[in-house]
Amino acid sequence: MIRKIESSTMGSSHLGWLNSLFHFSFAEYRNPRNINFGALRVINDDLIAPHTGFDTHPHRDMEIISYVIDGHLTHADSMGNKSTLNRGEVQYMSAGTGVQHSEHNRGEKQLRLLQIWIFPDRNNHVPAYGEYRFPWEARVDQWLHIVSQVGGNAPININQDANLYVIELSDGQKTEFTVGKGRQAYLVQIEGSSEINGLTLNDRDALESVESDLNITAVGTSHLLVIELNIV
Repeated sequence: MIRKIESSTMGSSHLGWLNSLFHFSFAEYRNPRNINFGALRVINDDLIAPHTGFDTHPHRDMEIISYVIDGHLTHADSMGNKSTLNRGEVQYMSAGTGVQHSEHNRGEKQLRLLQIWIFPDRNNHVPAYGEYRFPWEARVDQWLHIVSQVGGNAPININQDANLYVIELSDGQKTEFTVGKGRQAYLVQIEGSSEINGLTLNDRDALESVESDLNITAVGTSHLLVIELNIV
């Protein structure tokens, strides 16, 4: 089963300093029929104005991943971590028993990022933070495995049976993404356009797949993210 989700049908928020698309019910976007996709709870496509951001606030019992699309993301948290990440780089935070953090755009241009929340395999993990500065070329015309469960093969490990992959396909290039039995995948068309199993996805659209492989052809340069996880 495959279902396309056009960006025009997603929830949205326009606060001036922050403009967001909500893939799932979040903040003022309340949709009881669109709460989660298995363990995947949140994907927010955020545009953050220069010299603004999210001031210090708490979280607990959630695996939080930020993928920087454009601009500079500056992070600080109650565990003592401070860092600034750039395009294509990734940060991870396990909120566990509780953590406070802030996320700001200290730069001079707009910051765009994907904020991803995944339910953990259990509550009350010890809070943790990690980041990885993947070279851009590692995802050009090939899948780059950026996140896996603890003990998995990706550089970033989370407390859930889930995998995150990114790719930048050159115009006309083709690739396949396998979604096995008992698995499902959520694909985000971050930038550009693609033809996927006969469907056209444009910038900021998404697609759900349940046990169905994805056959992808780039239309122009196509930047994609896939979250693959167990069917719950």
